[in-house]
Amino acid sequence: MTLNQATVVISGGSRGIGEAIALRCARDGANVALLAKSAEENPNLPGTVHSVAAAAEAAGGRALPLVGDIRDDDFVVAAVRTVVERFGGVDVVINNASAIDLSSSETISMRKYDLMHDINARGAFLLARTAIPHLRASANAHVLTLSPPILTAPRWFGAHTAYTMSKYAMSLVTLGLSEELRGDGIACNSLWPRTAISTAAVRMLMGPEFARHARKPEIMADAAHAVLTRPASTCTGNFFIDDEVLEEEGVADFDSYLDGGRPEDLALDAWVEPKGPHDPRLTFGRASR
Repeated sequence: MTLNQATVVISGGSRGIGEAIALRCARDGANVALLAKSAEENPNLPGTVHSVAAAAEAAGGRALPLVGDIRDDDFVVAAVRTVVERFGGVDVVINNASAIDLSSSETISMRKYDLMHDINARGAFLLARTAIPHLRASANAHVLTLSPPILTAPRWFGAHTAYTMSKYAMSLVTLGLSEELRGDGIACNSLWPRTAISTAAVRMLMGPEFARHARKPEIMADAAHAVLTRPASTCTGNFFIDDEVLEEEGVADFDSYLDGGRPEDLALDAWVEPKGPHDPRLTFGRASR
């Protein structure tokens, strides 16, 4: 199964993981709709919906850049309507848009708290619910949310409570909709990276040297493609980890996803437990080990 002629709607599609997923889908010949606020270049965060749309079309797909805010109900409703008018329906929703702030509860501003919850939790729910009537008409409908498995060990909350709450709320969108929409044949899953991912936003937050502790966004794109091409009727309610998905697809060598570092330099992402004694000890964020 491929995504040829499938219509994929991606929030936060102007750079990073969203861009990588868009280009991977486009290589199959997918129609890619990109929802993001970035219409003009930012020297600190390169990439716009227009540059990604051009790259997606060069990769073999058709692209529709849609500039707006995932927190805006009217924008999201109008965007989905425009996608349906242009491409005839919606087959896949990717909830990628996300805000991050690793501040402690005492120091984080309520403005940043609200921003994370409005984009991460509310935005994911809003886009998914808006697309439901169109997903029902798809032969293989998927909602894929980039959010972690829900681990309740206290150390994950003590590290960055506000951010953890917002990301777990995204995961609850997966948990709830997977059961609610099971009878409609709409798959709802989450995907999360085992290691930190080298995006412009992460490098700006952690410093450019952090890239050696991270993998390229393409590992998430390849894992997302693998999930999205599985039958929706049997693949729902899962909290996938990127390299585990690819291992199931037969991938054994992950060195091509390194961003200048070595496998032993990699940092586990937040909310990922080590698989064994040789897993990285360094953890993205401030969770104590």
